[in-house]
Amino acid sequence: MTEALFTPFTLGDISVRNRIVMAPLTRNRARPEDDTPYALHAEYYAQRAGAGLIITEGTQISPEGKGYAWTPGIYSDAQVAGWKAVTEAVHAKGGRIAAQLWHVGRVSHTSLQEGGAAPVAPSAIGAASKTFDGTSFVQTSVPRALELDEIPRIVEDYRRAARNADAAGFDGVEIHAANGYLIDQFLRDTSNTRTDAYGGSVENRVRFLREVVEAVTGVLGAGRVGVRLSPFSNANNVGIDSDTLATFSAAIDVLNGAGVAFLHMVEGQTGGPRDWPEGALEALRDRFKGAYIANNGYTRDTAISAVASGKVDLVAFGKLYISNPDLAERLALDAPLNPLPTDGLYGGGAKGYTDYPMLARTAA
Repeated sequence: MTEALFTPFTLGDISVRNRIVMAPLTRNRARPEDDTPYALHAEYYAQRAGAGLIITEGTQISPEGKGYAWTPGIYSDAQVAGWKAVTEAVHAKGGRIAAQLWHVGRVSHTSLQEGGAAPVAPSAIGAASKTFDGTSFVQTSVPRALELDEIPRIVEDYRRAARNADAAGFDGVEIHAANGYLIDQFLRDTSNTRTDAYGGSVENRVRFLREVVEAVTGVLGAGRVGVRLSPFSNANNVGIDSDTLATFSAAIDVLNGAGVAFLHMVEGQTGGPRDWPEGALEALRDRFKGAYIANNGYTRDTAISAVASGKVDLVAFGKLYISNPDLAERLALDAPLNPLPTDGLYGGGAKGYTDYPMLARTAA
């Protein structure tokens, strides 16, 4: 009997060969001069095309949305051309790939912003976290609060990014609303102390998410759009909302109202413990009407069990995909996994990026 994890599935308008998702993995290898992906990225993603769905590394929707050195964008013609080579390489291997649309908000540094400007955020509250500026890890800069009349400009950046993703040949997009980045900052009352239409009540704090989702689905259609949330994570010191269940129930209602294809949920702390108040994650998961992608610390056995239960539709794997480009095949065969290296994870070239052995080469 074939376990459900290894069977085909359809997320909205995206049909995939199995229920294994490659999670977004920042690898800091875009061209430094213009944040453009190039041939090395095409090779990297094509190697991993055995996943049912690949979700790219975070891809900034504008220069302002950048928070780390050498991360790719999706706002220029050169970037679109670079991503087009990636999607063509993945499609040639029979894979499916979605672009993760990313604005980091306050998780940035003035050296990464045009003209040395302060990063932007819903409120002028620093993240007190670290970022990489191309030379070393530095403290994130204190942001300035966005003016009310600036918010439509950022929504328009998301709309343009969706158009660019379509032009680049992506099968869909994932809106990054997790891990303490801009949309997550708007959602939580720990990072959003605004007193206008985007702050205060839960209804106001989900407004920015709603407008972004409407903009992106207006371009691509809801069946090609997903959203990532991390309600129980304090990534980038975003803080835990005073009423997580109410806030993220409202966020999920936004997604249901738009009819998005999937919800990609970080279950617990990002890359950490799978902890949440009893029943809270389950309530949010059950509230969502589309395909549910579970993420955080899954193994082969727990992924098989989760999908078999019917509560989870797909499972995303992150770190395992770094050193196991053929992870989906290895999981299906219950084959040994390559160990995760300690160097070559961020920055550089092919070493530590595209040079991991696959099963066929291992056997040879």
